[in-house]
Amino acid sequence: MLMAQGRAAKLHYLANHFRVLVPGDHVACARTGEPIALEDLRYWSVTRQEPYSTAQFASEAEAAA
Repeated sequence: MLMAQGRAAKLHYLANHFRVLVPGDHVACARTGEPIALEDLRYWSVTRQEPYSTAQFASEAEAAA
C-alpha cells in the first residue's frame, strides 16, 4: 500500500496490530502531539484508540484512566 508522505494516517488500533483507515506516514502521540512514523509505532491503547511515542507515556495514560 502506498503511504501518503507528510500526511497523518488514521488508524484503528487492535490488540497486536493496527489497521490503516486513512493512508499516511505518521500519527501524533496522544500525550505530546509529536509525530510518530508508522514504522516506529509500538505503543497504543485499544480502549482509548490513542497512539503513544514511548512506553512511559502509554503507562501514564493507563494509570490515569
